[in-house]
Amino acid sequence: MAGAKPPPPRADRRLALPPGQRLLALLWLALACAGLFLTYGVQTDWAFALQHRGAKLAAMAMVAYAVGVSTVLFHSITHNRILTPAIMGFDALYLLLQTALAYAFGMQAVSAFNPTLKFAAETLLMVLMAWLLFRSLFTGAVRSLHLMLLVGVVMGVLFRALTGLMLRLIDPNQFGSLQDRFFASFNLMATHLLWSAALVLLGVTLWLWRMRRNFDVIALGRDMAISLGVDYPRQVMQILLCIAILVSISTALVGPVTFLGLLAANLAYQLMGDMRHRYSLPAAVLVGCIALLGGQLLLEHGLGFNAALSTVIELLGGVVFLALLLRSKGQ
Repeated sequence: MAGAKPPPPRADRRLALPPGQRLLALLWLALACAGLFLTYGVQTDWAFALQHRGAKLAAMAMVAYAVGVSTVLFHSITHNRILTPAIMGFDALYLLLQTALAYAFGMQAVSAFNPTLKFAAETLLMVLMAWLLFRSLFTGAVRSLHLMLLVGVVMGVLFRALTGLMLRLIDPNQFGSLQDRFFASFNLMATHLLWSAALVLLGVTLWLWRMRRNFDVIALGRDMAISLGVDYPRQVMQILLCIAILVSISTALVGPVTFLGLLAANLAYQLMGDMRHRYSLPAAVLVGCIALLGGQLLLEHGLGFNAALSTVIELLGGVVFLALLLRSKGQ
């Protein structure tokens, strides 16, 4: 018919559902994964099973929260969806601290340390070093975010080189015990740090909540944010400090995860179709929860632990990274 309207484009049909409803669908899917993770396959002693699985569930949820929020905010301040906080060398610094402690005191002495105090000291040290780096680059004559990223890459290489040097000098028996901490493990999580990590996460969340109205403005770029009245250097430095804390929490709980945040953030962008942080931040967290809980459930009960969840996630995240890299090259 002459007066008939053409059908909407395929992208419009795909995104016909409002972002809020898509976010609600992700929430229900995450809750379903959590419920199945807690109850599937439990036959006896429900109290013990729920306590054990509940601790793992809480740890995975906190890791998904820390990784998702830190990656989305890092994308916003760098204006690049390919980069992750790992480029700043935060995880390399954490591994350097672990290696230095083992080299100086030995693994037996390190294992005897109070885990809560050790976690607090490592987090404070990471924040202190990040603050020194960011302050020197944001208070001088040259306030360049790209220079800060370059310095972060160089520092990460330096930290890894120092870690490798100490690993060559350390006792072989201690090396085997220390090497387990260098890889992410969702089966041997540091559940004894849950309450400490939860308190730190709460503090970071309140800190970020106070800045939430500036996130969308900062994502527009430095010049636009300054013209709209945002104290750009101060806000970016605070966000980077929060990212450093979030990375330290996720690394302390499960170990270094490189591509989980990249996978969760970019899937959240595609699913939401809206770059506003009121949607992208919770969507990235929920996608991370679905990936961790659903993946662990599938590997435990479907594949019988024949594959490691961290390996599968890093593989998928690496594929997403290459796809984004090739797409950006084509553009």
